[in-house]
Amino acid sequence: MNLSNLPPSSRRPSGCVYLVGSGPGDPELLTLKAARLIGEADVIVYDHLVGAGILDLARADAEIIYVGKEASKHTLPQEEINVLLARLGHIAGRKIVRLKGGDPFIFGRGGEEIEALIEAGIPFEVVPGVTAAAGCAAYAGIPLTHRDHAQVCVFATGHLKDGSINLDWTALTRPRQTVVFYMGISGIHEICRQMIAHGLSSHTPAAVVQHGTTRRQRVLVADLASLPERVAESGITAPALIIVGSVVGLREKLAWYVAEEERAEQASPARPSVARPFAGKGFSQPWAQAAATAPQG
Repeated sequence: MNLSNLPPSSRRPSGCVYLVGSGPGDPELLTLKAARLIGEADVIVYDHLVGAGILDLARADAEIIYVGKEASKHTLPQEEINVLLARLGHIAGRKIVRLKGGDPFIFGRGGEEIEALIEAGIPFEVVPGVTAAAGCAAYAGIPLTHRDHAQVCVFATGHLKDGSINLDWTALTRPRQTVVFYMGISGIHEICRQMIAHGLSSHTPAAVVQHGTTRRQRVLVADLASLPERVAESGITAPALIIVGSVVGLREKLAWYVAEEERAEQASPARPSVARPFAGKGFSQPWAQAAATAPQG
């Protein structure tokens, strides 16, 4: 599909900020509306988890501002990002894209940024993206729900605002559900310990997906008892998701993502597989090589 044939956004007398979800990493999972807005933007304010190749859609004269946040390393505190968006939005006629990994409203602080825009009187729109849990689980061959395994799927953060992991563990360990932890790698020992302490079997299947949906994807499958040690041995670090539940056991049968270094993995069994996406036909085919280094969102 030719993106240039899509209708442009309506012209506004004042600036407008678009909170845009860029998806979990594979640029081909970007929505058409997101791609169009990125190509029209005067200014793009983007996060660490925006996949490689996505910013290639921006205009050559667009102002690109990085405000990424990694563990213990923030380019700008959230409060300053809010101020920046309001300041940019006050300039009449400018189209500002606030580009986020995954979906802006799922552990993306989109709600906080919109509150600041409302307070400043700045018009805004929200463009949903494929959240990391959906994208990474699909590319790992792990269905988040399944009639024989899980009728409930819960998304939880592994890192609260105060730095703790003080979650409702009783709710998270209910039977016949899948739990996906975002930002949980640094607290994986405590997460697994609490899940077992609150009733889940230590043999409950669990997986970690790093750099999901990209050619750098690594998937490690274990059980709750052994997962922390296996992750430490593998060298897996953020960005990565933790998936807990019996659906993880379906990966052996349902995995479809083609491993790029399968022979290397066989020679080094302690290291999880590295996969590559299918470079299919379509408007985003030029992204295929750029996607090789895209991070998970």
